Amino acid sequence: MEKKEKIYEGKAKIVYACSDSDKVIIHFKDEVTAGDGVKRDVIQGKGEINCTFSSLIFRLLEKEGIPTHFIDQLSPRDMLCWKVKILPIEVIIRNYVAGSLAKRLGMEEGTPLKKTILEHDYKSDELHDPMVNLWHILAFGWASEEDYNQMNQMALRVNELLKKFFDERGIILVDFKLEFGKKDGKLLLADEITPDGCRLWEKATNNKLDKDRFRRDLGGVKEAYEEVLSRIKS
Repeated sequence: MEKKEKIYEGKAKIVYACSDSDKVIIHFKDEVTAGDGVKRDVIQGKGEINCTFSSLIFRLLEKEGIPTHFIDQLSPRDMLCWKVKILPIEVIIRNYVAGSLAKRLGMEEGTPLKKTILEHDYKSDELHDPMVNLWHILAFGWASEEDYNQMNQMALRVNELLKKFFDERGIILVDFKLEFGKKDGKLLLADEITPDGCRLWEKATNNKLDKDRFRRDLGGVKEAYEEVLSRIKS
């Protein structure tokens, strides 16, 4: 499948048109960013790790009946996907207190939650992805109530599948974000699922195996990503 014109470039990926107008090629870059792109660096090989990671997770979810935009991994850095219209809503799934939740509520990071929390952010780097609720989503037409409910149901199902999958490999799924798109009226899980958008902690030590290593200047970012990839490939 041949790449054609660039459709979109984000902080970590480039989306290209291809010879089939119903499909796109997503290219994973080596850049790593934090703070809405204020902090940035290049980690050689990160794009290949994330592309393979995301491809493996999408395949797993497809086998479990979750509809996604993923079609195939074309190369170490390129995924072939269905072309979708991305909904401007991120669904954040939280199993433990961490990150912004810990800061907002003044709680200790690492506290397990009695019940999974779903949060919704409006996708906007300029506005720092503000948290919104159903009232905002419906008022501004970002998604229908049916889409909202379906996103939440899919997010909870994905969470149950991935919590078990990672737990069996000695990893805690602390929290993660999902994005969704629509193709021909059908809602599909889209974008990526990688250590960039998941908090993944080593079960035995609580060692961070995700982008928090970059955000918090802990070092060993590539090594952490490689470790998680090696475990999910096993």
